Amino acid sequence: MNDSHLGSRFPLSLTILAGLVLFIAGCSATAKDTKGVPTSAPDVADAAIERYLRAHPEVIEQSLQAMEAKRETEQKERQKITLKTKQDELLYDPMSPVSGNPKGEITVVEFYDYRCGFCKRAAPAVTELQKVDPRVRVVYKDFPILGEPSELAAKAALASQAQGKHQAFHEALLDSHADMNKEAILKIAAKVGLNAKRLEADMADPKWKAVIAKNRALARELGISGTPGFIVGNELVPGALDLNGLKELITRAGYGR
Repeated sequence: MNDSHLGSRFPLSLTILAGLVLFIAGCSATAKDTKGVPTSAPDVADAAIERYLRAHPEVIEQSLQAMEAKRETEQKERQKITLKTKQDELLYDPMSPVSGNPKGEITVVEFYDYRCGFCKRAAPAVTELQKVDPRVRVVYKDFPILGEPSELAAKAALASQAQGKHQAFHEALLDSHADMNKEAILKIAAKVGLNAKRLEADMADPKWKAVIAKNRALARELGISGTPGFIVGNELVPGALDLNGLKELITRAGYGR
């Protein structure tokens, strides 16, 4: 059920229920129980409400759905405000790898984990987007949430920037289904032309742990709890997107062609 459909049904049910409560409260002052003893208005109202809800259980479902829809709307509004205040950190953090057109007018920010199946599914679309749209600049936010191997892969990817092969390594890591232990990571690194020994040494730099911690804090502020997460402008879309999905996100951000 979409929000607009819910909105057309919920107020009517709620109005009926509210009207019933007001009617009962207004005319139950003289109500008596079966023994002729006056019954309080709250007792009569409670009983009537219970009977109504038993006869119309859909009212409870509609109420819960409306509350959830309201929470989602409020969360999105808070998210938009946070996105506006975090633009510099999202778009121009010098420690975040960048690919595509470095001066592109459209920036796509992606939060991802190298062991995330959905990230792997979305990876070809992100690569293809940069080929078909020269306006696109991609900013990568390493967000390892699937354990120590994910964090190890993130550190390796960040460290690979020193050798100028981050993009090739990034795509190879996402294309791989190997366990992300150090041996597997260094083997992938060698295949894309990285100096594996140098990369291993560079991975140990504590600054990468700080970068990852910063990304985690940013994700927390934005309400990102899973991967992947894509951001263009002031819109954040969680979950894997195909090429058309990424194009639609760009269009919604005001970058039509």
